[in-house]
Amino acid sequence: MSDETRVVRNDEKHRYEVYADDQLAGFTQYLLRDNQTVFTHTEIDKAFGGRGLGTTLATYALDDVVANGGVIVPVCPFIAAFLRKHTGYEEHVQWPEGTSVAQ
Repeated sequence: MSDETRVVRNDEKHRYEVYADDQLAGFTQYLLRDNQTVFTHTEIDKAFGGRGLGTTLATYALDDVVANGGVIVPVCPFIAAFLRKHTGYEEHVQWPEGTSVAQ
C-alpha cells in the first residue's frame, strides 16, 4: 500500500470526500446557500482513524470555499472545532446564530 491521500469535491453528493489508498475514508457534507457553504456533518471511518484525515479533509474543503470566494458556515461540530483551532479563516466564517468562536 502506498498510503496515498487525496480529497475530492463531489458536487453530486454535496460533500468533500477524503480517500486513503484509493478507499473512501470519510467525508464532510455541505449545503449551498447563495455564496455560503454550510457544513452540516463530517465523518471519518474508524478504520482510518488516527491518520490525520479529518484535518486533511477540513483543510482542503475550507480552502476550496475560500478560494472560490465563498463564506463558511460551520454547523458541523467537527468543522466548528477545526475553525476554532486553526487561524486564517476568520474573515471567511459566518457563525450560525447562537454560536461563537469561543465555544
